[in-house]
Amino acid sequence: MKRILQSTLAIALISLGFTSSAQTRYLDDVFSAVTVTSDIDYATNISILPLLQGLPPGPATLKCDIYEPTGDSVINRPVIILIHTGTFIPPVANGQPTGSKTDLSIVEQCNRWAKKGYVAVAMENRLGWNPTSPDQDVRTSTLLQAAYRGIQDAKAMVRYMRMTEDNGNPHGINPDKIILGGQGTGGYLSLGYATLNDPGVELMLPKFINFQDPANPTPYVFPPFFGNPDGTDSTYLPSFASPTGQTELWNIPNNPSYSNDVNMVFNLGGALADVSWLQAGEVPMVSFHCENDPNAPIDTGDVVEPVNGDFVIEVMGSRTAQFYANQYLNNDAFALAGISDAFTTAANVNNGGLEGLYVFKTPAPAAGANAYGQTYTEEGAPWDWWDNASYEAIAQAVNAGSGAPAGYFAADAITGNPNMSASKGNAYLDTIQGYLNPRMYMVLFGGCTDSLANNFDALAIINDGSCTYPTSNTIYDIVSGSPDHTKLKMAIDLCGLDGVLSDPSGSFTLFAPTDDAFNLLPSGTVTNLLNFDIPQLNKILSHHVVNSNVMSTMLSNNQVVTTLNGDVLVTINTIGVFIDDAQVTGPDLAADNGVVHVIDAVLLPTPTSVSELSHLDKEYLYSVNILGEKVSNNLKNQIIFNVFKDGSVVKIFNKK
Repeated sequence: MKRILQSTLAIALISLGFTSSAQTRYLDDVFSAVTVTSDIDYATNISILPLLQGLPPGPATLKCDIYEPTGDSVINRPVIILIHTGTFIPPVANGQPTGSKTDLSIVEQCNRWAKKGYVAVAMENRLGWNPTSPDQDVRTSTLLQAAYRGIQDAKAMVRYMRMTEDNGNPHGINPDKIILGGQGTGGYLSLGYATLNDPGVELMLPKFINFQDPANPTPYVFPPFFGNPDGTDSTYLPSFASPTGQTELWNIPNNPSYSNDVNMVFNLGGALADVSWLQAGEVPMVSFHCENDPNAPIDTGDVVEPVNGDFVIEVMGSRTAQFYANQYLNNDAFALAGISDAFTTAANVNNGGLEGLYVFKTPAPAAGANAYGQTYTEEGAPWDWWDNASYEAIAQAVNAGSGAPAGYFAADAITGNPNMSASKGNAYLDTIQGYLNPRMYMVLFGGCTDSLANNFDALAIINDGSCTYPTSNTIYDIVSGSPDHTKLKMAIDLCGLDGVLSDPSGSFTLFAPTDDAFNLLPSGTVTNLLNFDIPQLNKILSHHVVNSNVMSTMLSNNQVVTTLNGDVLVTINTIGVFIDDAQVTGPDLAADNGVVHVIDAVLLPTPTSVSELSHLDKEYLYSVNILGEKVSNNLKNQIIFNVFKDGSVVKIFNKK
């Protein structure tokens, strides 16, 4: 759940038709101050960190910081939950100054979102990983278990927010609009959150199983021991699998009755555990990734332990994940929106046409070394930064007794932003939010804004292309779609009844003669009616239309039904139902504006008869107007006299 060159990092948002002159909530800063409530307890669960001190695992309180716009009167605000990086190891122990909910980049992003009107949440999750073990199975299993616990914690965080809305809503959230994202290892968690749905299959891949004992392969993550991915069941680790040799409580459910659903996920520099986890129908995702990230591959590749470079596990990086998210049409909400701002243009230069992916190109090598004598061309997380004093203190603590230059190993662990520059980190965040925010806005507030559509959403702010419309099924649609009623359709069109019979608000009955029925008229009659005598055709056609909905169940023997041009007699006998002399062969074709009954003969209004129509079988010579001048017989709104070879003349008022 990515972007470009330093020169593009500060370009202004021009997206979705919104201009810089209008302040649009959730896209622009509409508040100047932010209120932060720190260290809120959102869950309690089993932590393995006590093992580092030789103690058994035990319950730990998980905390979050909630950022809200100061002075906001809106009480149904969307929520953005952000998970920090840190390789599942606390700061200092992880050899870097980042890895907590108070990382400077985390605080900065949450403040930015709160100023736009969101409720932003910086959450912590349970830590614990043994990356330096010489045993690959230990490195892999402890990493996967840490990621699994992190996914459980993120779901507990989502459920906690929904619980607060159900209990007075102190943070003024909309429980139906929640987005989850993460940086580094937090990005792994956000992608796993969105895609790990079938642990019985998805955690049983060979890469997730310990085969050291071929006769007894063991899953690295076994839900009956570790709890389901939602973390909503109580589970115990049996003594044979416990690091203490004792049966241990291993998962505690938190607010299990609430939903874990989110609207979207995003990822800054993380990866997907396996591409098979990603399926069609999952939530949209956006990813940012540096092209040569030394810690997490942008494509399919290996995660390695950062100190010794030992293999841990193969993962699918941002580019691979976004490829399949696009293939499965999960990101169609973005594509349909047609977002065309400057950040999108910049992203499209390097993302191979993958919607939702921003690739940061590797910058040129630094002209000189950093404070610790190191130069880097590969950047992993250039949006992170830290102050020099804290960095130095951490570096000295990490390297105490190593004999290495102060800070060297700590600097080596953070290849993401070697110059430790706040201005550089913020420039990257400008691009990240410039690309991400309109896509979050689309997911949260896009919808169908057309009131004529089936799925019209009065709350939608912009149209995301999802409108669906009712399938028309009027009387005219039925006739038009019938291969047996081409002549009837032509007659309806010529007489101008197509609009009437297409009106969904109307209520009509149409006795619909087939093409074969029209062909039963004297030779040449149909051709001449359609070409030369529209008034007569209109009389005949009107004799087939009733100005009300008459179903077959409403008919009785010897019933008189009044059409738009005279009466017809209903006869019901052992043979069937007849309208005058025409038999009903297809009754009760229901339409939105009435009903169609198919008949096998043309109904002729009184006093019209077949003999009266026979003159139309005579050879036509020419037409003249009221002045006796020869004219075309298709003139509109003219009195025309059609002259036939036998000397007969027919006067018509042509309305074609």
